[in-house]
Amino acid sequence: MKILVTGGAGFIGSALVRHIITDTKDSVVNLDKLTYAGNLESVACVANDERYAFERVDICDREALDRVFRQHRPDVVMHLAAESHVDRSISGPSDFIQANIVGTYVLLEAAREYWSALDAQSQKRFRLHHISTDEVYGDLEGPEDMFTETTAYQPSSPYSASKASSDHLVRAWSRTYGLPTVITNCSNNYGPCHFPEKLIPLVILNALEGKPLPIYGKGDQVRDWLYVEDHARALYKVVTQGEVGDTYNIGGHNEKKNIEVVQTLCTLLDELCPESPFRPHAQLITYVQDRPGHDQRYAIDAGKIQRDLGWVPKETFESGIRKTVEWYLNNQTWVENVKSGSYQQWIDQNYSER
Repeated sequence: MKILVTGGAGFIGSALVRHIITDTKDSVVNLDKLTYAGNLESVACVANDERYAFERVDICDREALDRVFRQHRPDVVMHLAAESHVDRSISGPSDFIQANIVGTYVLLEAAREYWSALDAQSQKRFRLHHISTDEVYGDLEGPEDMFTETTAYQPSSPYSASKASSDHLVRAWSRTYGLPTVITNCSNNYGPCHFPEKLIPLVILNALEGKPLPIYGKGDQVRDWLYVEDHARALYKVVTQGEVGDTYNIGGHNEKKNIEVVQTLCTLLDELCPESPFRPHAQLITYVQDRPGHDQRYAIDAGKIQRDLGWVPKETFESGIRKTVEWYLNNQTWVENVKSGSYQQWIDQNYSER
């Protein structure tokens, strides 16, 4: 197949691109606007493969999208392009409305026109896979509750509301126009090539520099952690084997409180960086004002994808988090290249101490 991946220079998108080129015989067209979180260094290891092509395109640009469809003629679209940081959505929701809602609409229309003109056999093979988040469900009340594919949507932030909107658009285009779609909702991802504003890479890099490790509130928010390479395998399995019109939740089976995640990172850094002047790194933990509308607990029931498609994560949290820390320690050039003055300004603005 030829797979068009939107947002393929982002964190999850780049892991998916690497997986397709490295572990399958399919080809990839990586379409990315290259915003602050898009980094072509994350796909540099596969960029010279003859099955890889890159298009710098904004998904809100219909004319450019039409050209990409005409030129590359993909068999499948995997849609990951999105603004994804909750904190940024709180201080500047406009970008999230534009990218996540309007961008998805424009992509759906471009894909529908392209799909409508295909021959019958190609139409049957074509599908658009929309990659979403468990944050559309809001948060959970009981300690045993889990998100399933039929959980009602109750988004809490501008980010999750924009993703919920995009999910609804995809389902509407499927039902109204017959566009063959599939949706996945995933839990918190972590792993290599993660832009350092999210919790795990932020803590690793701050600890290495002896900077405060910011924890929202008491750090008792619970998340289900999914290693990004496990997620990439799941996405490929869904797009190749999943049922058109269906939804699959993808989780890591690793529920952890945020403070537990940070303490684990500190312990690993103490072990892997014995010469660090900042040991024990846990002394750098700093509690900061909780963000507005912060969801307390997410937990994914990933039983359906296991039963229907045979997918289970390979990594435990312990194995995945060790691989993640080791990757950042061994890829300081990537880290330095990703940092900028605007990144530092953002961290200072949003993670001030109480």
